Amino acid sequence: MNIVRLYHSPEHIYKGHKGMPAGTVPMTEASRVRLVAGRGVDGDRYSKREGTKGQVTFFAEETWLRLCRELQVSRRGSDVFRRNVIVRGADLNALIGQEFEVQGVRFRGVEHCSPCFWMEEAFAPGTLALLGEWVAGGLRASVLTDGWLCVDVPGAQQCSA
Repeated sequence: MNIVRLYHSPEHIYKGHKGMPAGTVPMTEASRVRLVAGRGVDGDRYSKREGTKGQVTFFAEETWLRLCRELQVSRRGSDVFRRNVIVRGADLNALIGQEFEVQGVRFRGVEHCSPCFWMEEAFAPGTLALLGEWVAGGLRASVLTDGWLCVDVPGAQQCSA
């Protein structure tokens, strides 16, 4: 699996907003992020409480690009899905219930990230139905070891502090 993009955000913009407008705090793109065992991405909204099942979230670049094609969307970045790690070349659903390693950091796949109704607004009408049909909302995972993740650069060595 290759890391294509990394994101974090200190606040939820959808959770707790049902029936109200979404929040406005954007995802921040980073070239590297620090992962803390039992918590998640340092500084991310999910790292504030130890033991949450979605300490870090993964999303497939292939799903994002397929949505762009299917829904004829050209100006929506992968940040709108509000997942932490955008990857290429991984079957994320196959990692549910499995331990796996990325760039020396150990994870346990917890569950599929069910897409929410906000995807219709965030990406495009039809997104929720397609993500549900494809079972491709992403992966929630627990962080088992401390470490760093970096956007993959061809020929680069393992990410470090």
